[in-house]
Amino acid sequence: MDSVMNTVLTDMSGAYIEHSEVITNFVSVVHSQLKNSTCKVFPDNVQYKWMVDGESRTVIPDATINCRVHHKKGNSFFDIPRFVMEVVSTSTEKYDRGEKMELYRQQEVDEYWIVDWRKRQVEIYNLDYDENQEARYFLWRTVTEANKDELRIVHFPNVKIKFDELFDGVDE
Repeated sequence: MDSVMNTVLTDMSGAYIEHSEVITNFVSVVHSQLKNSTCKVFPDNVQYKWMVDGESRTVIPDATINCRVHHKKGNSFFDIPRFVMEVVSTSTEKYDRGEKMELYRQQEVDEYWIVDWRKRQVEIYNLDYDENQEARYFLWRTVTEANKDELRIVHFPNVKIKFDELFDGVDE
């Protein structure tokens, strides 16, 4: 139980309004586009529980797109989302780029976004396999104001979100 509480506290500590704005913007834009789909978008109020090396691990991503939404109990999913977005803050950046990213890689989440609202930047990572057939993330693209038209959800090409929509309401 302590490890679950530590994860929850780590994920929620030091959140800024801008952090929540980005999550809300993403979920509201994507939700309407997935309305008649078997996939659903979820904000940071759901958790994922997985067995890793014989240990139960619980994470609460900032936003996910999950296409297998029936494998759940309460607010917990036991399957793997296809897409995860983490919005980094000073207190969560090391965890999001380290331990959490490694956990998502081990679970083979197809696409992982790291969004930095302070820099107005989105790093898009795509899961693929290296020469040893080991799953790993490859940086597909870093999107900033300079190349904002390149923002896209790689594994959901029909879902559109604009850079300015993602960062709407976030002060520069």
